[in-house]
Order: sequence, then C-alpha cells, then structure tokens
Amino acid sequence: MSAVYRVDLDAFARNLHRVREAVAPASHMLVVKDDAYAHGLEPIVTRAVTEGVRWFGAFDVATGAEVRRIAGPDARIFVWLIGGIDDLVEGVAADLDLGIGDEALLDDLAGLRLDRHARVHLKIDTGLHRNGIRPERWDAALARTAALVAEGRAELEGIWSHISEASDADDDDARALFLAAREAALAAGLSPRFSHLAASAAGFARGEFREDLVRVGAFSYGIRPAGGPSEGELGIEPIAGLTATVTAVDAAGVHLDIGSLHGLPSSLGGRFDVATPEGPRRVEAIGPNAAVLAPWTGAAPGDEIAVFGRGALYGVTDLAELIETIGEEIALRVSPVVPRVFIAANG
Repeated sequence: MSAVYRVDLDAFARNLHRVREAVAPASHMLVVKDDAYAHGLEPIVTRAVTEGVRWFGAFDVATGAEVRRIAGPDARIFVWLIGGIDDLVEGVAADLDLGIGDEALLDDLAGLRLDRHARVHLKIDTGLHRNGIRPERWDAALARTAALVAEGRAELEGIWSHISEASDADDDDARALFLAAREAALAAGLSPRFSHLAASAAGFARGEFREDLVRVGAFSYGIRPAGGPSEGELGIEPIAGLTATVTAVDAAGVHLDIGSLHGLPSSLGGRFDVATPEGPRRVEAIGPNAAVLAPWTGAAPGDEIAVFGRGALYGVTDLAELIETIGEEIALRVSPVVPRVFIAANG
C-alpha cells in the first residue's frame, strides 16, 4: 500500500456549520481555490451544497465554471482573477459574479455584446495593493460602472476588498477606506446588494468586519492560521490527513513510503514526530521517495502511520511554521543581516 491522503467529509460538514455560526448574520462564502485547498473540488462542492452553502469563492473563471457545473444553477459563484475579455465573456456565460479590481476591465466590459448583464463586484484597494481600484480613481470607476448599469450591461452586485490581517490598526484603516468607498457608490446612485471585506480570521474575530458575506476558505477545511489560535480554540477540526505505510524495518530505522517527491520537504527531517503504538517517534530523514523514523518494538511492514493532519501529531500549519523557522535559521547562517530584514518586513 502507498501513502494515502484521506478527506473526512463529515468533519468538513461540521466545520461548515461552525463557520456559519461564527460569521452570522453574514453568509458564508466558501472559498474553493486551488482544488478546494487540495481537498478535491467536486466532493467538497457537492457536500457544501448539501449542507446549505450557497456562495462559493472560486478565484478564477475556469474554476468558477467548474463549480457551476457541480453546484448547479442556484449557487452564487464569485471569481476575482479575471485576465481580460475572454474571461469576462466566459464568466458572464457561466453566470458568475465578477470581482472587478481594474478599470481596464470596465472598459472591456463596455465593448462587449453579451447575452446577459454582468454581475459586478467592484474592488477598492484598501492598502493591501494585491489589486483593486486605487482610492483616487474610485470616483471615475464608479462613473464608468454607473454608465454600464444605465446601458443594461452590468449590475453592481457588490463592493469588496481584501485586508492584510497584519494588525488591528491596519485593518481598521482599511475598513474606513472600504466604508467610504461604499458611501461614495451610494452617492453616485448605485445600489450594491452585497459588501464583503473579511476572510477567515477577521470573520471569526471581528464582528464589525463581517458585512453581508465572509469569504472563509482555510477555516472551513480545519486549517488554523499561522501564529494564531489553535483548531480547538476556533472550534474547527482538520478534515484531511496523510497516512503512510511502513515498507521496511532495518538497522537504519522504520521506512515509510513517502518522501520529498510526494510533497514532504526534506528539510523537515529531524524536525517533527509521528504517533506510533509506542508513542511519538522522530522523522529522522526524508529522502526523495521514502522517510525514515526512529524505531519501536513491533514495527512491521504494512503498519500505517499518520504523518500530518487529521489523526496526526502535527497539522499542516504546524509543518508550515516549522518550514518557515528552518528558512530563518538558514538565512541566519548565511548572513546575520537577513533575519533582521525579515523581522522588520513582517512585523
């Protein structure tokens, strides 16, 4: 038997109900980018629909169209990576909600002849600079959007943005810009139905950020934030776990059928433990196709070992934090200046 990645859809359903409870009265927009955070798009969307999820955040148009196929005609599907005219045409054809953060896309939309109007969510750049319309260009973008609405080419469904979640003060400043942008839209005669600003962390911790929709991806899958509360404190649970199989036991240790070519970084060798029938054992080395554990009495080929995630000692965020720590240690050995630059840039 080879290593297996298992996803517990019942645990996923429990997380969905926890998220819904935490962000109420706002609605939960389930973010499903990157193959539903590597949990499998089709089973995740199918179960989410069964559990009452009606909003999906699909990131790009191709994913949005696939979610439409899976979820059916009643779901609302928001996408915000829009590359140009082709994406606009395909997005409207798939009945997607389009996150517009570039004035050029409004110009492209004005030049199209479409079978239905576009559902637009206009993005204000509140300081993260990921994308979005700069505040000094906001009034011009509103005027362009109002013209599209008057011509029957678009409906302004929402105002939205991203926040950094780096500090409460930064997020408060971003929210002030967001609220001013929404007021400006109303003053321009536009009537957005939805506002959305918060993702997982702010959606759970700061009620004033929830607005109408909260875009929650990571917490829905039981992935805690780096440096933040534990899964237990958040009331969520990991839905996936990676299990490997013992292939051999010899003087070097207990060998597992998973290595760096399967996505387990070799730099984690010697850095974390796994649970065994005799207690935790260190993952001593990770090669391209195999890992070696410290031995225990009775270890035998065919034994299954939870490596990370559900049922394991370490979750995915734990390992990600370890990888970051390793990177900082390497930087310190290379140059004493680098860690100081890293700390200044992040904190």
